[in-house]
Amino acid sequence: MASVSEQRGACLCGAVHITAKPKNNNIGACHCSMCRKWGGGPLLAVECESNVNFEGKEHISTFDSSDWAERGFCRKCGTHLFYRLKEHGHYAIPVGLFNGDGDGDGEWRFSEQIFIDQKPSFYSFSEKTRDLTGEEVFAQYSGK
Repeated sequence: MASVSEQRGACLCGAVHITAKPKNNNIGACHCSMCRKWGGGPLLAVECESNVNFEGKEHISTFDSSDWAERGFCRKCGTHLFYRLKEHGHYAIPVGLFNGDGDGDGEWRFSEQIFIDQKPSFYSFSEKTRDLTGEEVFAQYSGK
């Protein structure tokens, strides 16, 4: 696991700026039906735990997508800003927020796919990743 420096990014309109320190340089893909509905495809994100700061918080809206999580977006331009576990403060930040200009693409590593059992057959990734079903993801967070 390589260390990743603090990352900065912004939404499309620039109303919300984000500064975050990812846990590592790994990118994960979530194939759950909610992520695919939210963004039109899998969510490609980096884990930041609670090491996330926002400027322009007044422009952020959240949606309680489940009892345990919420999704944040810019209320001006609609850019997806985060998926957050309510109880643990864990943030998954779309990696595109940090790579909007193409800089720094080399430090990321696509390493994990979750809810692989919900991935539709019309797309696939060539990278070899750790793949978890929805049941395995819930077991991981519940400690079972």
